[in-house]
Amino acid sequence: MTVTYSLNVSKARLCGFAKLLLRWRGSIYKLLYREMVIFCGLYYSLSALYRYVFTENQRTVFEKLTIYCEAFTNLIPLSFVLGFYVSIVVGRWWQQYLAIPWPDKCSMLIAAYVHGSDERGKMIRRTLARYLNLLSVLTFQSVSTSVKKRFPTLDHVEESGLMTKEERRVYDEIHVTHGKWWVPAQWFSALAARARKEGRIKDDILLQALLDVSCLLSFYVDSP
Repeated sequence: MTVTYSLNVSKARLCGFAKLLLRWRGSIYKLLYREMVIFCGLYYSLSALYRYVFTENQRTVFEKLTIYCEAFTNLIPLSFVLGFYVSIVVGRWWQQYLAIPWPDKCSMLIAAYVHGSDERGKMIRRTLARYLNLLSVLTFQSVSTSVKKRFPTLDHVEESGLMTKEERRVYDEIHVTHGKWWVPAQWFSALAARARKEGRIKDDILLQALLDVSCLLSFYVDSP
């Protein structure tokens, strides 16, 4: 699971980055120390055999073998191999970043397509935007430690204002064998359709565009 050091980096203290190299939790040392111990054990074992056990003839054969193996390491440059590796890793990371659903675009469409300067119109726009954020929170609870710490239970989600008591009651009454992150998406679609019937969304094309972006957000949430 990912260990974040963003808070330590943001403080920008003296030797802040250097101190991160000494961290054990989530470090590269913790990941590779077993392999490093095995490698060092094999290396020093061969070194001891070469210096204290092998005869002169055996040392000559061993040296020829090492020279023969070294010749193959120069056939493919290490920088060439690492270039492909870094490209694959960065590409995979970037695709994961792009798969993160951001509610910004859909929120902008809500502000543009859902009309009405009265209190009812403002409430509909706020509720639609709240459903988008609720959808993201319920999903990220299962994949993000930061979100899980901020919203460990539905009580915390309700206390933050992302879910009302009535919505919490309806949510708890839904019994399924899998996750219920899609419920806010259903609420979003129902409220958008109601706004269309009230004439706050001018035509069906704008409603379709709004629902398409909402469904696309739900798809990206589900696809990773």
